[in-house]
Amino acid sequence: MSCARIKALADELGGNGKAVAIQTDVTQCEQVKNLVDTAVKTYGRIDIIINNAGLMPQSLLESVRIEDWDRMIDVNIKGVLYGIAASLQYMKEQKAGHIINVSSVAGHKVGPGGAVYSATKHAVRALSEGLRQEVKPYNIRTTVISPGPVATELPNSVTDPVVSGRIRKFYEEIAIPADSFARAVAFAISQPDDVDINEILFRPTRQEY
Repeated sequence: MSCARIKALADELGGNGKAVAIQTDVTQCEQVKNLVDTAVKTYGRIDIIINNAGLMPQSLLESVRIEDWDRMIDVNIKGVLYGIAASLQYMKEQKAGHIINVSSVAGHKVGPGGAVYSATKHAVRALSEGLRQEVKPYNIRTTVISPGPVATELPNSVTDPVVSGRIRKFYEEIAIPADSFARAVAFAISQPDDVDINEILFRPTRQEY
């Protein structure tokens, strides 16, 4: 996302310091650290982090699109790890916080063309469960959210022309609005302190697999 788009979003959420725009490449650990450090300096603490950045350049393994594989691993797995690394120490010191990692229905199901993408999203679920067990002494909550097709720009990351057409058609037919994801987040974070919603899996009602 461009700096201008992030700034416009921050202005929409609320100007006068209520929202701060910081362009961040989640594949760069220091940039993610700067994002979290700036948030803490600005607001005094970090209560929630949502590790949501993701790419989905699906293709058959026989196509050997190694560059796409590397990008998915860097964004979908390392990006989550860097978000955890940047926020965890602050939350441990606070003895409070909520880390939300975004997986996918593909983290539960695997189909032709989606092997590497599914592998990255299975990894997010494994990381989230390991994190859940490790942060119990610090009163930190963890949630992994696995959505089906949501109307976002994710299909634009598909580079294989054959797969791209299929994915776009699939999204056009059944994708649900982005606020469905927002409601899932709101549900998880709105629980009382003694309730930890660890996993949410949701799909469009029309989705078969």
